[in-house]
Amino acid sequence: MPVQSVANHVDAVLREAFAAFGLPLSFARCSPPAHPDLADLQCNGALGAAKAAGRNPREVASGIAAMIGARAGFAAVSVAGPGFLNLRLSNSFLSEAAEAAVSDPALGVRQEETPERVVIDFGGSNVAKSLHAGHLRSLAIGESLRRILAAQGHHVVSDVHLGDWGLQMGMLMSAIRRGFPHLPYFSGGGGPFPEGSPVSLAELERLYPEAAEACKSNPDRLAEARADTAALQDGDAGLTALWRSLREMSLAAQRTDFEALGAHFDLFLGESDADGLVGPMVAAMLASGTAVRSDGALVIEIAEPGDAKPMPPLLLEKADGAALYATTDLATIGQRTGVMGAQRIIYVVDQRQSLHFEQVFRAARKAGIDRGAALVHVGFGTVNGKDGKPYRTRQGGVARLSELIGEAVAKAEARVDESERLAAFPSAERQALSRAVGVAAVKFADLSGDRLSGYVFDVDRLVSFEGRTGPYLQYACVRIRSILGMAGQQDAAPGAIDPRHDAERDLLLACLRFPEAVSASAAALQPGVLADYAFGVAQRFSRFYAACPVLGADEPATRGSRLSLCRLAGRILERSLHLLGIEVPERM
Repeated sequence: MPVQSVANHVDAVLREAFAAFGLPLSFARCSPPAHPDLADLQCNGALGAAKAAGRNPREVASGIAAMIGARAGFAAVSVAGPGFLNLRLSNSFLSEAAEAAVSDPALGVRQEETPERVVIDFGGSNVAKSLHAGHLRSLAIGESLRRILAAQGHHVVSDVHLGDWGLQMGMLMSAIRRGFPHLPYFSGGGGPFPEGSPVSLAELERLYPEAAEACKSNPDRLAEARADTAALQDGDAGLTALWRSLREMSLAAQRTDFEALGAHFDLFLGESDADGLVGPMVAAMLASGTAVRSDGALVIEIAEPGDAKPMPPLLLEKADGAALYATTDLATIGQRTGVMGAQRIIYVVDQRQSLHFEQVFRAARKAGIDRGAALVHVGFGTVNGKDGKPYRTRQGGVARLSELIGEAVAKAEARVDESERLAAFPSAERQALSRAVGVAAVKFADLSGDRLSGYVFDVDRLVSFEGRTGPYLQYACVRIRSILGMAGQQDAAPGAIDPRHDAERDLLLACLRFPEAVSASAAALQPGVLADYAFGVAQRFSRFYAACPVLGADEPATRGSRLSLCRLAGRILERSLHLLGIEVPERM
């Protein structure tokens, strides 16, 4: 059979049958069975289609069953209840589908016929701040979506969108000026200026909150910060050199965390890169009447007929002329659609920012700077401690991302050391294994389930080699590799897959649903769909391995079939974990 998913093939057959009976084709869809012991797939559409056409559902379903049952590829098609169809596929059809999947490098995942240019924004980092626990979800979800969309053939560009401009920078500049007045950045000269940052990241993390609090309570400090902000934006040579050194130091530290989580960025642009677009954009909005003055401030009215609740206008500019994050966000949308040609822009940001993005997206559409691109906010819930509140350190402070990862890696290292078998690995391999397992534990927990739900960061549970965890899936992949390796040593060759045992059939059907899992994850922008699917495949492999001897099979043909099934399951699991951004160790 051609390389396509089993579900797509069955849906095509159903459409032919529905068309022959004059039924709406929208009902011609199969789905996983409610009772896997009775069917491989089921179709509930005959019931709805018959009712829509004013016909007897049971008679219609019986006619469709007779027509489909005569087709090659079906072992049995029966009618259940008032008009449900149970579909049992033939072994020969499944064997052919398995061979097509095994021989296809993409494992049946189809390229989109009209791929899009997608910009995905999932960094959310800021100058002068370390990444914290809240960044874990944007990085894990964003990286997985980047990989999933690219696997479907979309041209995906990832951008960190660094917070590196505006009043926050003026606050830092004025604080550094007060603490280190001798630095050459403040002399008004043209340099030369020191190589590297004059202050450490730790000092910056202390200075910024102090400066922000001082600006809030002291008008003179706020005036200083605004003056430095204006000077920086006007191109002051010293402040520009200081700004650049702070930006590079912050990014260097953040890149370490990005690399630890396997997060890849094509672009490291920031708010500063859109600053030059703000003035012309605001002028155009004023000229067109999109933006209007209200009590001295500049706003865009974005309320729409049918709003269930009041929608406040988007504030573009305060009465004192200060721009806001929303202004830069709008300019960045214009940059991405006008310069980069984005057809879809995805923002992977905490769900608590949903109102902000709804306002910005509406304003972009009203002003026309979206240029028809789809603007999507992929929100997510929080990483919580065992108390159900956002995760914090034992001292009650915000946990750095590096600390959270380090805690998981340390727990994984303890698990590795507890195992006599793993303890025999060379020290360097044990360290690499501990890091791979710890990061997999964190990322899989983050990606599993509905991203809008928060989850509890319980390191003991997450690092377990059993249950719904990343290490459990890693171990399944490593065990399959081991089986195939031993088969090679015994000159046992894979053969045609012929699923005779229920556990073989269950595993094979799950493997053949891989394209649907990828497609569903992409459509919903939910890596959790793929994570849950991969866990299901790993569970089925475990049941298959317990029920069906592979290397110890009685017949060579049975051994060959099961080896090929192992190979397919291994490829499916490894590809799934790759799309989730999870590394598989060589051995565990």
